[in-house]
Amino acid sequence: MIYQPWPWYVAGPLIAILMAILILMGKKFGMSSNLETFCSIGGAGKFVDYFKMDVKSKRWNLFVVLGSAIGGFIAAHYLTPNQAVDISPKTVESLQELGFESAGTAYLPTELFSMEALSEPKVWIILLAAGFLVGFGTRYASGCTSGHAISGLSNLQKPSLIAVIGFFIGGLVMVHLLYPIIFGS
Repeated sequence: MIYQPWPWYVAGPLIAILMAILILMGKKFGMSSNLETFCSIGGAGKFVDYFKMDVKSKRWNLFVVLGSAIGGFIAAHYLTPNQAVDISPKTVESLQELGFESAGTAYLPTELFSMEALSEPKVWIILLAAGFLVGFGTRYASGCTSGHAISGLSNLQKPSLIAVIGFFIGGLVMVHLLYPIIFGS
């Protein structure tokens, strides 16, 4: 069971139990809040009042980041050895037509996320622009996809519902309209 993806009826209730525990403890879950904490630890509060916060109260969430990194490493290197990425053959074909030959075999496209790819200026421009847009969007939406979709919806927050709808619309626009323009030949 540990070598296969967990079905929704196992993973879903586990997430629900975790969210119930966090709500009862008065905690909010989200990965972008950790970026604020990292900036505060790094001294950003000296320059921007927004980053003046009690870092000790947010320490628990930093363990979530550490656990995510360690868990992702273990899962990628020890629990899914030589396993193909399980996505639709039509999606693999579409991505390969756009030049992503690693589609279906790698979790991250090696055409963007490899040391060789970093020698191309276009890749740097794409990654920097994407990073800026993700950072701006996260701040503008007051949270990230995990924070809004898991924590915010669990708390029945209307802004989170609006944000999640926006994430889906943005994802559809990106995949169906912008991907072919950016990566098309």
